[in-house]
Amino acid sequence: MSEPLEINLDLDKLFQPAWATSPSDPNKYARYDGTEGESRGDRRFGRGDRPPRPGGGFGGPRGGGGDRGPRPGGFGGPRPGGDRGPRPGGDRGPRPQGGGAPGIAWDPKGPPRREGPGRGPRRPDFRPEPLIPVELTLTPEAGGVSSLARQIKLSGRAYPLFEVAGLVMQKPDRYTVGFKVIKRRDEATKKDVPVQPLFVCSLDDTLWLSEAAATDHALKAHFETFYQTQKLPCDPPKGVWTLVAQCGMTGELLGPPNFHGYQEKLRKLHSERFSRMNFDAYKSRVKIVKDEAVVKQWTESVSFRFEYTALNVPEPKVFASMDEVRAHFIEVHQPTIIRQVDSFVPKADAKLPAPLQTLMRVSLDKEKRFPIRIATALSGTFASMGLQFFKRDKTVVHVAVARPHYLDIENSVVSETTKKIIEHINTNAGTNRKRLVETLAPSPAPAEAPVEGAAAPAPSPLTAEQQTVLNDLHWLIHQGHVIEFASGMLETAKKPAPRPAPAPKPPKKGDKPAAEASTAPAPASDDAVSAADVAASLAQEAPAEATDVTAGESPAASAEPAAASAPAESPAAPDHPPQAA
Repeated sequence: MSEPLEINLDLDKLFQPAWATSPSDPNKYARYDGTEGESRGDRRFGRGDRPPRPGGGFGGPRGGGGDRGPRPGGFGGPRPGGDRGPRPGGDRGPRPQGGGAPGIAWDPKGPPRREGPGRGPRRPDFRPEPLIPVELTLTPEAGGVSSLARQIKLSGRAYPLFEVAGLVMQKPDRYTVGFKVIKRRDEATKKDVPVQPLFVCSLDDTLWLSEAAATDHALKAHFETFYQTQKLPCDPPKGVWTLVAQCGMTGELLGPPNFHGYQEKLRKLHSERFSRMNFDAYKSRVKIVKDEAVVKQWTESVSFRFEYTALNVPEPKVFASMDEVRAHFIEVHQPTIIRQVDSFVPKADAKLPAPLQTLMRVSLDKEKRFPIRIATALSGTFASMGLQFFKRDKTVVHVAVARPHYLDIENSVVSETTKKIIEHINTNAGTNRKRLVETLAPSPAPAEAPVEGAAAPAPSPLTAEQQTVLNDLHWLIHQGHVIEFASGMLETAKKPAPRPAPAPKPPKKGDKPAAEASTAPAPASDDAVSAADVAASLAQEAPAEATDVTAGESPAASAEPAAASAPAESPAAPDHPPQAA
């Protein structure tokens, strides 16, 4: 067997640019003598290779003229000869404010721009187009939500609602996207009308923004279902044709520019294929071809005509143009095929109009950063399946099998094991289930010491004391006295703060004195909330929930259905606390 090759490649060095890999010269200034970078003024003073000017002094005449001496009146004074008069060409006016060359307009809010022909106004700031006024709806997949609720019930742990919603948003197959119209009140008719109507083609369940667009799609995609096309020969156009116009982008022949159908075909091709381009810009792309083969090809293409026969109608009709076909389709088939809807859920792979695609992309990006829509939908579904909600530290909404409920071990009849569990959790912050069991019911020491290199010994079965601790912990969790978070950390329910008594209302005339109010029982916990409260306060608590979610508390469950692999549900917790024998 051949020995493996040793390949030592420094990938960091190989992927560097050429200037970084070239060898460095330790004495790269050896060929410079210090006079190569002198300015023109230095050379005039004789420091370079150029000899000084005769006469000495800066700016003296080359042929010798001596020193001219200072100007009369000192530096900056008038030159000899007096005033030279106005400049040739007359007064050119004051300079632009702020400086600048002539012909440049000074703009204090930005850089100068040159005025003149061919220079348009300053380009305005770029602003994205507003989103179409349609509401986007997100619904989690029913099977995935059932799987999540079942796992929360089996584990008994409390999960952050927004963490669960983030898991749902990780894969597109865990939720469905829908669209819903936004209505406003019409004062003229006193009715609610949609701001942007939605239309659906029943043939393929595609969504459109106008009835005309839906009709064009149905007629183009399902033309053979309603009409039959026949190609019939006809007389070629009369005349001698030496050139034809051809689309410069598609190569389609448009015919000679002097042909009677040229302008109509040109505008039709522009509206169907290049409607976003300016018509004059598209027209400039059209080229004239004088090739005889191309001219002959166009002549043959117009030497036949089409007839369209209507199908699925009591009396077959024949049409000579597409305009007649469209009019017939609108009159006969459009009322039964195209319908207006208030809400619609398209297929996952359905092609949507460009405005709806933009709306969906922007909304999904926001939802992945902060899944407010999915969290609202999950809160209602989880509540219908028996799960409860509470806020940890009055900020982060959690979903669990029970709400926090304070247990007063001093005044309640509970077992000694239950008291030890409560005391251990209160005195050991951040403890978990494993530490709790090992502290209250330690495992017996192994009979034989483990041998190095041997297989790991099988886990020893639970002792009676450990099983008792787990049973009491299970009861405490399902009653809300102990909370086990997604990270495994255990906490006890906090004692609710006493609420101040309401101020007595002054009695009215004729009212009998009210009886003394009976003391109401203390609430379960200040952190307990209902599903309706969660749905109502999600939007208001959004910033706090987005920043205060506890790190690491993310459920390991996925939103995919897991009915086949999920274990059987554990028996319900007893309604009474375990007591000492």
